[in-house]
Amino acid sequence: MKGLGALDPRAAPLPHGTEVITGVDRVAGERTVPQGTIGRVVGLPEEGLLDVHVVGVGTLRYRREDLTLRKAGQARYATRRADTYEALMPCRVLETVVGSQAWGLADERSDTDLRGAFALPFSWTTGLADPPQDLVREDGSATYWEVGKAIRQALRADPNTLEMLFVPGVKALDPIGAWILEAREAFVSKEIHGTFARYAVAQLRRLEQSQRLARHRADVLEWLREGEPTLDEVAARLADRSPRAAPTRADGILAAKEYIKQLYRSLHDQGLVEAKSFEALGRFARGPAATLELPRELRPKNAYNLLRLVWTASEWLRTGTPTFAPRSPLRDRLLAIKRGEVALEEVLTEAEAMTVTLAEALQESALPAHPDVERADALLRRIRGELARRGLDAVEGPFGRDAPAAPVAAWE
Repeated sequence: MKGLGALDPRAAPLPHGTEVITGVDRVAGERTVPQGTIGRVVGLPEEGLLDVHVVGVGTLRYRREDLTLRKAGQARYATRRADTYEALMPCRVLETVVGSQAWGLADERSDTDLRGAFALPFSWTTGLADPPQDLVREDGSATYWEVGKAIRQALRADPNTLEMLFVPGVKALDPIGAWILEAREAFVSKEIHGTFARYAVAQLRRLEQSQRLARHRADVLEWLREGEPTLDEVAARLADRSPRAAPTRADGILAAKEYIKQLYRSLHDQGLVEAKSFEALGRFARGPAATLELPRELRPKNAYNLLRLVWTASEWLRTGTPTFAPRSPLRDRLLAIKRGEVALEEVLTEAEAMTVTLAEALQESALPAHPDVERADALLRRIRGELARRGLDAVEGPFGRDAPAAPVAAWE
């Protein structure tokens, strides 16, 4: 690939979530995980070491030099992202702690997540090279949006952006950040019902579907362990068990067969079966490592965050004031869900009930129907003008005399 000649795939940054290929064998319990296994980076415990999650095995620790990127193009992307993050860190204008630490729901395993906004020096906005809209730390624990992007997201009542602007402890690192905080009420409106509720309901539906698919996956593997049934036989059994309505039994069997095909293709992509075939799926099911971990979306963290999000929106609509740290007994309930002490079906039932409360809060809310777009527009124009002034006048600081070198466009 053009532009990759100068990049060493064993030296490029490996951000959280990157798919990698292992270069050495690892022993996990009584099992050897061979080199060439595909995994995903889930942690960077210390310099030079990475935690890699391998589906069906768990999390293993590797040295950086023992891993390569699964896709060559990721090397360029990861290197650029790391270089941009380092260059523009002095250009942050807002920063705060978000997540469980800000919600009063942290425990000993909780990370500290940072979120904020940055501004682009004037020189970064005048050339052919597209300037970045996001800055993300390599381990995923810090995310910053360009001020224009943050303002547009806030106008759409994006939950993450509004949390960044209103959570207690948010700090302005520059007068530009202070201007944004002074105008943040312009972004608040009844629109939060739509965005918070749509997100929460969508997540609720996703949890329900994921739970059903996880149950189907376990059923299919169990049936394959019992013998060597054909694809048609397994699909017929799955169609009889599935709660999804189908126009005819033939349609139900066809849908079940498609799900089984998606299952063995997915497991092959994860490096768990040797081929994208039903026969390979059967060999996997009858092998020693056929137990699969719970899908990420079904973990208790997602369920408790769903309830917290609906509660936050309801309180904001009802009182007109954002509150992010729930009080007991809701706080105790959320912590119990987070610890996995509450069945998912029960959580989903509670979430459904809370969406009714959210709708009632909308009817009672005194918040404006829509955000103040004119005020937001004036804010962004003021920021852009100030950045141009500092750049052209070479004012001392990261937006003027000390601005990081702007990226130069190059043919690739």
